[in-house]
Parts: sequence; structure tokens; C-alpha cells
Amino acid sequence: MTTRRSRPGRPRHVPDSGTASPRDQILDAAARLFVSQGFAATSTREIADQVGIRQASLYYHFAGKDEILVELLRKSVRPTTDKVDKILNQVPPLDYETALYLLVLVDVRTLADVPHNVGMLYMLPDVTKGEVYDEFRKEHEELAAAYADLASKVASEKVLEGVSLKQLGNMLIQQVEGVINMRTEMLNEDSVRRISCPEAWAIASSCLRICGVSQEKIQAANEVAVDMLDDFLEDRVRELA
Repeated sequence: MTTRRSRPGRPRHVPDSGTASPRDQILDAAARLFVSQGFAATSTREIADQVGIRQASLYYHFAGKDEILVELLRKSVRPTTDKVDKILNQVPPLDYETALYLLVLVDVRTLADVPHNVGMLYMLPDVTKGEVYDEFRKEHEELAAAYADLASKVASEKVLEGVSLKQLGNMLIQQVEGVINMRTEMLNEDSVRRISCPEAWAIASSCLRICGVSQEKIQAANEVAVDMLDDFLEDRVRELA
């Protein structure tokens, strides 16, 4: 009888935390590579090597790079869109100004927590044109529509005379997505740019200010929304160990 020798596996570049699934480890490695060296320059073989698995094993979980990127991009939007109804269900007793402020805080935290700042990949030509990304674009549009809907409840007549609701919703979501650029401010590859609470509050306040909401109402919204935020972060995106 012959003894079959096991083939040594590749060393893992992405630590196996013991809790992250192989799928999540693939996503984490891909996000790191897509952001650091670009989507087009990254191969599925590189991603597999980073995780320490065979390329064929990667294809068990994902059909290819595009499917990986779609899932990463959805992670930067889905945690917020999933909470829109929960926020709207708080009105009343919440007023719409507070609901909008809370939505912004939740969205800021989603973008601040998503691993490796994958929001940077939003504007890749493949993402803006490829049909495979339709599902992500639909979710992103739904979030912009949620901003527009809340904005319609709080915006001043002067603001609404100057822009359409769709434009206003896009203005607000673009304001929040400034977090993506803020996270690129890194001293070195080992330092991670965190978004502070005052910065998140400033972004939320600016969104209400764009709608023409008074400073008094903005301050009142801040006091309530900040206290409620923890109830909306139970599913927050975290960096893998």
C-alpha cells in the first residue's frame, strides 16, 4: 500500500481568523488588492495566492473578478439601504430632519467601516458601464432616492425651486461619499484613516444645511440622532481580523 503525500498549501497572506469564512477571506484579499493596485491589474490567481488557496477554490465561491467586485461594492451600500425602512418607521415621533440626520450618520459609518475603502472603486469604467454591476447601481440609486424622499420633507421652498428632488438626493449622497476621499488621507500603508464623530456630525449637518434647514433644527436633530445611532449599527461592516 502506498502512502499519499499531502501537497503543501500556500502560506496565507490574509490571516485565518478562525471565524471568517473562505468567501469573506477572498473578499478581504480582493478588496485589498483592488484598492492598492487597481482592479484591472489584479488577477484571480493573485487573490487566491493572497488567501492561500488554489485558484480553482476561488471559482467555487465566485465566477470571477466582476462578481467579487459587485459583492464588495454592495457591502458599501447595502448596510445603509437595509436600514432605511427602520429609520422611516421612527417617524413619528421623530421629525424628518432627525430621520435624515440619522440616515446620514448610518451611511457615513457604513462607508467608514467597509474594509479597505472599497468605495474608491465606484467610478471604475467597468462599474459605470458593465451590465454585471446593474444590481449594485440599482441599490445605489435606491439610496439616492431615499435621500431625495427625506429631503422633500425638510427642504425649504427656495431650495426646491432651484433643484429637482433627484438632483437634491444626488447632492446629499455625494456629500456623504466625501468620506471615501477622507479615508484616502493616510500617512503610510499601516495607518488607517478613521472618521471621527465630529466629522460625521459635520457631514450630517451639511446635508441638512443644503436642504435649507435652520441651525436650531440641525442641532436638535443632532442631539436625538446621535443617541439613537448605536441601535442602527448592529450589522456594521467590520475589518476582517
